[in-house]
Amino acid sequence: MEEGATGEAFDPELTTSGGTTGAPETASDAGTTVAPTSGETTSEGSTSGADDTEGASTGDETGASSTGVQSDCPRAQVNVAEGLTLNVRPDPSTENPPVGALANGTIVDVLDEVVGESIEGEDLWYEIDSGAIQGFVLSTFATCTLEEPPEIDPNGWYLPLPCGVSATVTQGNNGGFSHNGTSAYAFDFGLALGSPMVAIADGVVTHTYDETGPGDPCYNGGGNECSGQANYVTLRHADGTKSVYMHLQSVSVAVGDTVPIGSVVGLSGSTGWSTGRHAHVMRMEDCGGYYCQSIPMEFLDVPGDGVPVTGDVVTSGNCP
Repeated sequence: MEEGATGEAFDPELTTSGGTTGAPETASDAGTTVAPTSGETTSEGSTSGADDTEGASTGDETGASSTGVQSDCPRAQVNVAEGLTLNVRPDPSTENPPVGALANGTIVDVLDEVVGESIEGEDLWYEIDSGAIQGFVLSTFATCTLEEPPEIDPNGWYLPLPCGVSATVTQGNNGGFSHNGTSAYAFDFGLALGSPMVAIADGVVTHTYDETGPGDPCYNGGGNECSGQANYVTLRHADGTKSVYMHLQSVSVAVGDTVPIGSVVGLSGSTGWSTGRHAHVMRMEDCGGYYCQSIPMEFLDVPGDGVPVTGDVVTSGNCP
């Protein structure tokens, strides 16, 4: 539940993947963010033909896009240096803060190819869709590909982050601060406010709480007096276990909703008993309530034994 500082940006479109930082700060004009900021969008300065994707949807079709750029790129793969991530912008320029960031190697759908701001002589941007993040990336750092993203294993568990997004684990299992007892097998992820949180597996919403809002004393975190004031979503899974996503800024689903793996359940925040912006996620027994005894979980998209520890930087393979 620790709060930290951002990494240092190396390029207007690239950022550090997190290193040993905790929760990143809000994006600046230079693009210093590790995980998605809020989903605000803007059309200012955009030359995107978002409604005209002819020739951009499959590798079998070619043709001019709405901007006149030849569009025969069905998908793009992020190609950046070790330790960096690629910013996703709301329009094809660096004028507005990023709406997210993608890790090296991430494969995303290309909706269109557009001409935008020229950076070091390159003005071709891809309008992309990763499932949870939509926006624009500079073609300098993304290569057209016919490859498909890795398939999701329906019997496994994946990180609660959108496809390709990286974050630092600020507290792992059996953490000395608060991950003990009922919460022993929980994970805290340091995230910018408003980052999308996604389902770790297919599930049905059993509980939500979304009553702590701006202006409330526990909206930006607090001590144990704020216990019970965290916004959350609880899902029940096919194997009879549950998962919970806590300290949310806002909730995106309702009780009874069926939520596919990788779908957004809410936006991260710092509500309730929280010492800094982060998301608390864990797999649980089904006790009938919203918060039950945590149980061990291995993430299929985490290398090694699948159990990240405090300080690890993880990258989501939750790519439905």
